[in-house]
Amino acid sequence: MSPHETPTAGTGAEIDPRQFRSVLGQFCTGVTIITTMGAGTAGGVDDGAPVGFACQSFAALSLDPPLVLFCPTKASRSWTAIERSGRFAVNVLAEEQQSTCARFGSREPDKFAGIDWTPSPLGSPILTGSLAHIDCTVETVHDGGDHFVVFGRVHSMSEIKTERPLLFYRGQYTGIEPDKTVPAKWRDDLEAFLTTASEDTWL
Repeated sequence: MSPHETPTAGTGAEIDPRQFRSVLGQFCTGVTIITTMGAGTAGGVDDGAPVGFACQSFAALSLDPPLVLFCPTKASRSWTAIERSGRFAVNVLAEEQQSTCARFGSREPDKFAGIDWTPSPLGSPILTGSLAHIDCTVETVHDGGDHFVVFGRVHSMSEIKTERPLLFYRGQYTGIEPDKTVPAKWRDDLEAFLTTASEDTWL
């Protein structure tokens, strides 16, 4: 092997799931709570009550049209409720909302117990204290292995706040240190790279 060659790990079938999770854990993410209101199925998880789950796999997708995406597991009962309602809100958690994240990531039967919220313009729950929220309808759903990839069309969103976000890294909560936040070099170019695709896109 030459010095410039990179060893490969083989096919997907040979990937160790625990190592895969550990390696992906090196990627620091924000934390969101995806919520909806149940569509009124009597006796089910979405019997007209608020529904939500903790979600790391959220991302911006498109500026024109305004689209976002998130990836629920195929076994998610919360996703079943979102699919039925056709709408959802993305609640971006603030640094002090660790207990909220833990509750919505648990198997608690009533995750909204003790949680203050208000309805979004589309009726989905907006959690009090969230850093930001984005109100969406389900645009399209795609297969993603043991997950679905859900595209959402943005209808409204919150004002910008100054609080710091809750972050997740290597299986633990973390945050931004105030004295270590500095503007990125080539900031305008970086923002364009993250939000657009054009002939001069870096990759």
